[in-house]
Amino acid sequence: MKEILLVKLGEVVLKGLNRRTFEDVLLKNIRRRICSLGSFDINERQSTVYITPKDGADLGDAEKRISKIFGIATYSRACETEKNISAICSAAYEYLYKELSAVKTFKVECKRSDKKFPLKSPQICTEVGSFLQKKFPSLKVDVHNPEYTVRVEVRDFAAYVHGNSKRGAGGIPVGTGGKAAVLISGGIDSPVAAWMMARRGVELTAIHFASPPYTSERAEQKAADLLRRVGEYAGHMTMFTVPFAKVQEEILSKCPENLFTVIMRRFMMRAAEKIAQREGCGALITGESLGQVASQTLPAIVCTDDAAGMPVFRPLIGMDKVDIISIARRIDTYDLSILPYEDCCTVFTPRHPRTHPVLKFVCQAEETLDVDGLIENCVSGAKITKIEPNR
Repeated sequence: MKEILLVKLGEVVLKGLNRRTFEDVLLKNIRRRICSLGSFDINERQSTVYITPKDGADLGDAEKRISKIFGIATYSRACETEKNISAICSAAYEYLYKELSAVKTFKVECKRSDKKFPLKSPQICTEVGSFLQKKFPSLKVDVHNPEYTVRVEVRDFAAYVHGNSKRGAGGIPVGTGGKAAVLISGGIDSPVAAWMMARRGVELTAIHFASPPYTSERAEQKAADLLRRVGEYAGHMTMFTVPFAKVQEEILSKCPENLFTVIMRRFMMRAAEKIAQREGCGALITGESLGQVASQTLPAIVCTDDAAGMPVFRPLIGMDKVDIISIARRIDTYDLSILPYEDCCTVFTPRHPRTHPVLKFVCQAEETLDVDGLIENCVSGAKITKIEPNR
């Protein structure tokens, strides 16, 4: 029995004249993600990608990876069979025997894209349903609320039988939405922000700020591990680890304590922008949510953005912590994010940070600092780490 993966395209099908470009990127991403599992034939026809294993390639592992590729609406393991009703009925019985034996009600749905096939969709449903009822006498038809749905697809080159489809990752293929740099900490929010922007097709470069000896190597490793989990969806990326302790010490010694956080954030934006420009990125991404902490009030965000020379995307800006944690659990970053390794944002925290800073006074406070020199020094010392997705 020949088993394949049927992958249905998502938002890509809504594209216009550039739809082929999106489809090509999606196919490239699929090939890249499953190539290490063995040899597969991968073809796209009629808004469906057909993934056929060759030479004993592992279809189960391929299915797991396919589930995390952006641009896919649904996917299912299916049995390929000849295009005649007898073969279709037999395939439904043999391939779905275990599932049908475990339920009491079912229905059959059919999609007949090959209009030359002699039976129409309702007739195919009737024939397959009657055949299965004879094989499973206790099985009843329930077209409104069945426990299980048998799906038959009659396409150009073959017929396919499968059960319920599984939900894919959605979004659009990574690589179709440009390139951006995400400021990645070790917390809950920034990995979720990275995942959300990758879901919109953005190719990611990551920037992590480290402050040794105030932060440990484990904090940097934690950020890299988080990126590997995000990379299961977003693909490979590069992480730049920027040494930031000298910048923080200078701000602490020369600027008002209550403005430390907002000035620090402004320096992060400047350093991230330098790296982002060098890497061909068109925007920065942060995990800020409005009002969550002192540096994320509206006046503080205004002061922070003033230091950035490119757009700053904040996909979490209107979300509350419960929503963010829910996504973090879904993408398997939450347990890592709550490990107790301090990042640079948690050191030198002022006792009473100003929640409504005024840009004019923030800029005046920065006049005591060698802004260009500090930025050049920390950016030139950045360490580069290649991040490959967890397998």
